[in-house]
Amino acid sequence: MTEPSQELLKQLASEVAQLERNQANLERNCWMVVHQHRHGMFPSEYDIREIDEELYLALLSWMRQSL
Repeated sequence: MTEPSQELLKQLASEVAQLERNQANLERNCWMVVHQHRHGMFPSEYDIREIDEELYLALLSWMRQSL
């Protein structure tokens, strides 16, 4: 199999960036990062362990301002 072209990689990166702008994904991604920070791992599918709510809200706010 050949290496993907730079143009294809740029196109796919653009699509990923568009998905990241989705508010539901942003909230989920922020939650996952805070979960990893607190518990040392990303959450499993049904993980109900608590996270630092203030850190989560601060991160979410910061991310929304940077979009």
